[in-house]
Amino acid sequence: MTTSTEESLWSRCFHPAPTARARLFCFPHAGGSASFYFPVSAQLSSVAEVFAIQYPGRQDRHKEPGVGNLSTLADQVYDALRPRLKEQPSTFFGHSMGATLAFEVARRFEADGGELSHFFASGRRAPSRVRDESVHRRSDDGIVQELKLLAGTDTAVLGDEEILRMVLPAIRTDYQAVETYRCPPDATVRAPLTVLTGDRDPKTSMDEAEAWRGHTTGEFDLKVFPGGHFFLSSEAPAVIGLLRDHFTS
Repeated sequence: MTTSTEESLWSRCFHPAPTARARLFCFPHAGGSASFYFPVSAQLSSVAEVFAIQYPGRQDRHKEPGVGNLSTLADQVYDALRPRLKEQPSTFFGHSMGATLAFEVARRFEADGGELSHFFASGRRAPSRVRDESVHRRSDDGIVQELKLLAGTDTAVLGDEEILRMVLPAIRTDYQAVETYRCPPDATVRAPLTVLTGDRDPKTSMDEAEAWRGHTTGEFDLKVFPGGHFFLSSEAPAVIGLLRDHFTS
C-alpha cells in the first residue's frame, strides 16, 4: 500500500518491518513526540511494525499549531490512520495524555467496524476520572515547574530558552486538550485492556488506574511498576518485555 501524505504527517515508522504480522501504534504524552518511542520501535521490530504518532507543534511539525481539543485530535489521528489500521492486526499503546487519546481513537476505530488486538493504557487515570487541573493556564514558568515535577522532559531542553520557547506552545495545547476532556462514564472499548501504572505516580492513584476496568467489555489487567509518572524510562526493559510477550504469545 502506498503511504498517504496525511498518514505520513501523523505517524513515524523508524524501523519498517513490512513482513511483520502485527502493528503497534504508540501515542506520546503531553509535550511528547514520536521519537520518544524510538527505543520501543528498535527493540520490537522483529515481532511488530511500530508506528509512533506525531502530534502537530513539535519536531518536524513545530510550525503547525497544536490541537487544544482532544476529541478533535482523535478525529484527525483516526482519519489519518484508518487505512493502515484495517490492513493488519493492530495494538495501541498510549502513555499519559496518549492513553486517553488512544482510547478515543480506539472508540472511533471500533465504531467504524474495526477490532483492536489489544490496548495498553499507561500512566493515566481512567477516562471518566476527572481532577480539577489547569496547568495549561499557568505561566510559562508554571508549566516548566510541572514538567520538572513529572521528570518527563530532558533537563538540557528545559535549560535552553530558545528550544523551550519553541516547544511550550505545543505543551500548553496538549495540557489544554487533556485537562478539558470529559468522558461519559459508560464509554467503553471492546479490546482487551492492560493498564500500566507507577506505584508513586502523582497523576494516577491505584483507584484511578483500576477504574479503567469499567471502560472495556473485554479482558482487563493492571500492571504496577516501581516509579513515578515516567516509570517507562526506568522500567523500559520490563515494559518492552510485556509488549514483546503480547506479540509472541
